[in-house]
Amino acid sequence: MTDSMAPGFEIARGVWRHLDTLDMTALTEFTPVRGLRVDVIGLTAKGEIWIVECKSSLGDFRSDAKWQNYLEWCDRFFWAVPQDFPVEVLPEDTGLMIADRFDAAIVRDAPLEKMPGARRKAMTLKLARAAMRRQLGWLEPDLGAIPA
Repeated sequence: MTDSMAPGFEIARGVWRHLDTLDMTALTEFTPVRGLRVDVIGLTAKGEIWIVECKSSLGDFRSDAKWQNYLEWCDRFFWAVPQDFPVEVLPEDTGLMIADRFDAAIVRDAPLEKMPGARRKAMTLKLARAAMRRQLGWLEPDLGAIPA
């Protein structure tokens, strides 16, 4: 087994670990709707949904043309970037985390933009079903492949 991970995965791992310290559950590589796949999506104990997009470099950030489409699918939106990332290019009206493979720190909180109740319910159910399908996939790989 190798000790190196892809830079984006290292950031996502640190974010996931940090969200866990906030009593949040999270999934990586989640699809809220067809055509969108978020890096990390988290659910707070109060039911807030956070989306965290992990960017390992300026080029990675500049090539992301879809991030604004994620805003309607969460209550808070964050960027997670490494320590040496030029954070001044990130929109100031979004949250910011500095992350590595071991942890992350929220350096700018994301504004709360509450989703409509019906969308929140649908997203919460979709998150729960996706998490259950993934767990089922570990136990029974053929069944875990069935879409949620």
